Amino acid sequence: MANTVESLKKLDGFIAAALVDSSSGMMLESLVVGNYPVEIAAAANTEVLQSKLKAMDAIGLSDDNIEDILISLGSQYHLLRPLNSNREIFIYLALDRSRANLAMARLEVKKVEGSIKRI
Repeated sequence: MANTVESLKKLDGFIAAALVDSSSGMMLESLVVGNYPVEIAAAANTEVLQSKLKAMDAIGLSDDNIEDILISLGSQYHLLRPLNSNREIFIYLALDRSRANLAMARLEVKKVEGSIKRI
């Protein structure tokens, strides 16, 4: 499999990106600048996604899809985007908030998600 998250590196404020299997917390791919603990972040965000999917099931929204989940920290943005083809696989993106353009990041992550055929 080609590195599908490679194009995210061009985003202003890029810190890390990964393609993650939320059923196991394991990364299928990753790309990181510096020493960011992307493995830990991927595993922890697996719990975030699984919690939201359970909440959607509990309130009767299991037929709906998560477009993305945005976590705004003081210094970073974290974006999670489940794949349309498999909601247990998601793209994780971490950005430096002071340099990032959130709208562009969301568009680029959507484009990456659309380029992934089936996992």
